[in-house]
Amino acid sequence: MLSRRQLLARGAGLLPAALLAGCNRGSGPRLLAVNGDLPKAWLANLPSPWSPQEVEATRQIVAALGQGRPSAGLVQLSDGWATSLERRQLQPFGAAALLARLTPSAAAVSRLYGTPEQAALAFPWAVSPWVLVLRNRADLLERARQSWDVLLDPSLKGALVLPSSPRISIALMQADPARLRRLRSNALAYDDANGLNMLLRGKASAAVVPQQRLIPLLRQDPRLQVVLPVSGAPLSWQLLLRPSGSQAPLPLGWLQQVLEPPLLPRLLAAGWVPPLPRATLQASLQQLPPALAALLLPPEAVQQRCWSLPPLSPQQRLAWQTLWDAAAP
Repeated sequence: MLSRRQLLARGAGLLPAALLAGCNRGSGPRLLAVNGDLPKAWLANLPSPWSPQEVEATRQIVAALGQGRPSAGLVQLSDGWATSLERRQLQPFGAAALLARLTPSAAAVSRLYGTPEQAALAFPWAVSPWVLVLRNRADLLERARQSWDVLLDPSLKGALVLPSSPRISIALMQADPARLRRLRSNALAYDDANGLNMLLRGKASAAVVPQQRLIPLLRQDPRLQVVLPVSGAPLSWQLLLRPSGSQAPLPLGWLQQVLEPPLLPRLLAAGWVPPLPRATLQASLQQLPPALAALLLPPEAVQQRCWSLPPLSPQQRLAWQTLWDAAAP
């Protein structure tokens, strides 16, 4: 289980020259993100003099930050990638009034899982559970609603796409060696980025992916069923961060848009769910079909069983790597 830092070192040569060259797109600050990681409806409202710059891979952003080269005013990363950064690479995010509007579960994420005394380094603007998506497998639906153990069903052997990160699979199996071994024996691939394509082409009949990626597909493909087991699931957070050295004032009005109408209902319809109180989300979800609203805002008891994934210590990473290797089929 290579750490993200090791992966970045291997991929440093893939950094685009435009990214390392700094701000060559005018004198205004940039918002740096991977293509598709920010809602287009929100990005289109980014005020002048800000400008977006989208790249193809997250490791390009993180490796560039590590080299102290980019001149972006804001960067977009998931919490898993953000916690691979050194804290010195970032500055306090500010925007205390906006952060105060979020649910308490977002507080630890905003500090990148630091202590309560540490300043918030991120704006957690969206959260998504990892879910199970089935294709033409109505026979597994009821069991899937109860437990992730449905992934161990023998009928999924060679037809299951698991996340690229072993940590998600280990968490779903509660680090149980026997269950993890059975899970790995069912795996067709470990590729959440392309898992949906395998599913749609019929190469797989089940995949574990972040829910947000599925929402746009549900209206297009009636063969897909999405399940968040009542036992809960790991969470994936989307964050905006301020690189150290950036002097650009935050576009506070633009940041606020993601938390309220008229933009909020549009983002929810596309699967982006800000970590807002239930009452706030319910008001905007009334504009959506009931089935979609129920998917985006599951019962409170289920939500409380979902959990974030703080960074592992070196000792934990070694232990989980050993567990993962021992479970290889």
